Amino acid sequence: MATKKRRFQQVETAANQPKERVRYEDPFQQSVNQRIDSVSKSLEGRGRTILYALGAVAVAALLIGFIYMWNNRSNATAQAALGRAIETSRAQVNPAGAPAGSTEKVFKSERDRAQAAITEFQAVAAKYGGDVGEKARYFAATMQLVLDRSAGITELEAMKGSGGAVGQLAKYALAQAHAGDGKYDQAVQYYQDLAALNDPVVPKETVNFELAGVYEKQGKTQEAADIYFNISKAASEAKDWEGKPVPLTETARTAKEKLEKLDPQRASQIQEPEPVSPFGS
Repeated sequence: MATKKRRFQQVETAANQPKERVRYEDPFQQSVNQRIDSVSKSLEGRGRTILYALGAVAVAALLIGFIYMWNNRSNATAQAALGRAIETSRAQVNPAGAPAGSTEKVFKSERDRAQAAITEFQAVAAKYGGDVGEKARYFAATMQLVLDRSAGITELEAMKGSGGAVGQLAKYALAQAHAGDGKYDQAVQYYQDLAALNDPVVPKETVNFELAGVYEKQGKTQEAADIYFNISKAASEAKDWEGKPVPLTETARTAKEKLEKLDPQRASQIQEPEPVSPFGS
């Protein structure tokens, strides 16, 4: 009898504990968040002297995932070589080096990793050319932001007018770099150009969210609030192919949280969709 009583007490205690809030993420945002978390942990406790380099690393990290969204128009060998270079650009950074017995690539600094990745990307571009070579040159330019920011920006400027996916991604990287440098007017122009595209590589929700962040830094809180409202409102009304409500993406949820600080009254107009039970109502 005492055993049963303890079991009921355990169940009751577990039921009374507050449930952790579930946060939904779209695949792109999920990849970005995981990469940024990894970068942040690798830089933890190393001082303010690396903050400028962090901005360049974040630009590269945010854009790595887009490679998987492009059409595979090249042969498997070229794609494999590009994939290996990308893995190098995402390798772990640890000043102590690789653990004993580890076969994974580990670099002692962000600069060491960037240099190794650039070398591999440049080799891929020289050997294969074409679509894969264009992607490799783009990734080399984003990694160059870590070593020589002005040189990386110059290379991206040369790519932004090339059209297609690489041109769009170069413009997005430039927008982020300029925002990090405090050149907000230039960043705004690039974000606005990307937001106006009919077939963007970078999701419009992501571009507009970044644009709103720049407006905040400029003190244009009304413009920022308008964008945050539009992002979260559209997401709250989205439906899937069956006409059922879609959970807010991480970007839309964060936009709503920012709107709550800038304009609580408008934020109250946005109702998050109720979770749909797989067993019906």
